[in-house]
Amino acid sequence: MASVPADASRPSKPLSRLALIWRFAKAYPWQLVAAAASLLVAAVATVAIPRSFQQMVDKGFGAETAASIQPYFVGMLGIVAVLAMATAVRFYFVSLVGERVVADLRRAVHAHLLTLDPSFFEENRPSEIASRLTSDTAIIEQVVGTSVSVALRNLVMGVLGLGYLFTLGPKLAAMLLLGIPLVIAPIVIMGRRVRNLSRASQDRIAGVGAIVSEALGAIRIVQAFTQESAEAKRFGDAVEATFATAKRRIRTRATMTAIVIALIFGAIVMVLWEGARDVIAGNMTGGEITAFVLTAAIVAGAFGALTEVYGDVMRGAGAASRMEELLAARPSIAAPADPVPLPARVAGRLTFENVTFRYPSRPDAPAVLDFDLDIAPGETVAVVGPSGAGKSTLFQLIQRFYDPQAGAIRLDGVPLTAADPHDLRRHVALVPQEGVIFAATAYENILYGRPEAGEAEVWAAAEAANAAQFLRDLPEGIHSFLGESGARLSGGQRQRLAIARALLRDAPVLLLDEATSALDAESEQLVQAALERLMVGRTTLVIAHRLATVRDADRIVVMDRGRIVAQGTHDALMAGGGLYARLAKLQFDEAA
Repeated sequence: MASVPADASRPSKPLSRLALIWRFAKAYPWQLVAAAASLLVAAVATVAIPRSFQQMVDKGFGAETAASIQPYFVGMLGIVAVLAMATAVRFYFVSLVGERVVADLRRAVHAHLLTLDPSFFEENRPSEIASRLTSDTAIIEQVVGTSVSVALRNLVMGVLGLGYLFTLGPKLAAMLLLGIPLVIAPIVIMGRRVRNLSRASQDRIAGVGAIVSEALGAIRIVQAFTQESAEAKRFGDAVEATFATAKRRIRTRATMTAIVIALIFGAIVMVLWEGARDVIAGNMTGGEITAFVLTAAIVAGAFGALTEVYGDVMRGAGAASRMEELLAARPSIAAPADPVPLPARVAGRLTFENVTFRYPSRPDAPAVLDFDLDIAPGETVAVVGPSGAGKSTLFQLIQRFYDPQAGAIRLDGVPLTAADPHDLRRHVALVPQEGVIFAATAYENILYGRPEAGEAEVWAAAEAANAAQFLRDLPEGIHSFLGESGARLSGGQRQRLAIARALLRDAPVLLLDEATSALDAESEQLVQAALERLMVGRTTLVIAHRLATVRDADRIVVMDRGRIVAQGTHDALMAGGGLYARLAKLQFDEAA
């Protein structure tokens, strides 16, 4: 499948969505053990403070000499020291694991995305996916590095505190315990709404990121058509929609917090009222009621904090489910269980046998229909025809970005569907209509064709692509940074860099997708000369709308509506009339 529906991989229980985070976190057991141990020590030390106060009040304040109260205060200082150290250790290891989990998760999702076929990114915007990798993982980092730790600490303190309360005053503790279900109920009920609003908020944020990426990526078009105000309004509307969703989430969480705190501290006041009567009646000491009050405050604070943390954990669950969706997506093109290896030296014979293909998004309109073509090793074949004839689809099929619904495509006799796509693509070099340049140096862009190549080979490819001279003229030569999408280069320079990359690839099959269509006359001559060097000894398929660039091809294949309607040399096709002759006459007459 190309994409995963929104709920396809979502577990039914909200907290079970955090299983993805645990899957990455459990790779660091010693850090988790250290964090858990320090968390437990800090919780015990916190609950021990009221016990120390009880000793101070009952025994220390009634002592006759200053020396006799010293042990109680020293004990208190010792507890504080243990609490401080344990808290620092817990913070260190929890934060470390949080950062490590997010780094691993980002790497895993990115690596998985690179295995998905292009159809996935036709249905899922890359800019939104990028937002998931940043904003969603930032939320997960907060959950792992802060929220989960705080939740566990408060839970442990709450449980230990309740246990200590029962030793101090069972009747009062029982009264306090009766209020806990009243606290949990709004957490559960309103927590569901918080979770849904959290996910909606993250979806809105991703949409905002997509709009920013799209507008800034096309800034020249935006400004050329004076659409700055329209884009600002579109962004503003998206931001306001995001704010409105966040506002509903915040309002729900605030209401939940107010209800819980009112119930907790209301219960404490009622319990203290009863406790005051017990002290007056002599059933409790002053130290015991002091310890009870402090412990009750700790317990109330712990359970109250859980309401705050619960919302963050739910946001993390929503973010984790969105990451899980990306990891659950499976490519529709994958290597077979037992792939057929290609020959050690691929000659480059390409064969199309009665191939029919329909794009998944357009199942009723065949892009290629009953297509038969045999291309000999080293032959140059030009594919021409009107827009929508199916020319670019052939390139998609050769690189196995899609598989045909009928027929077979073979490379040196091996069906492409039986080969490993990665192995197949190593034997294919592509020069697209617009050279894709990465935000890196010129050297790194050329080296992309064959990363193991040496600098001498990179320079040789640049020379053959007529790119060496302009590369030397750059401020830092071939190691100059080229900017986003090669912004520091002209169209012709970018195209020659793409040709140098393909030359370095040194693949037996070469695909040229209208490689000179967007260039001026001077740049076209330089690029065409580089292409002629690149095509020597390789099986080459050329897509061209400008027929003058393919007159010297060994064979010209004319396509219309997914079928071959004619093929032959330029002279033979001109003599035979038909679609090619009409297209050629239009172009050559215009040129004259």
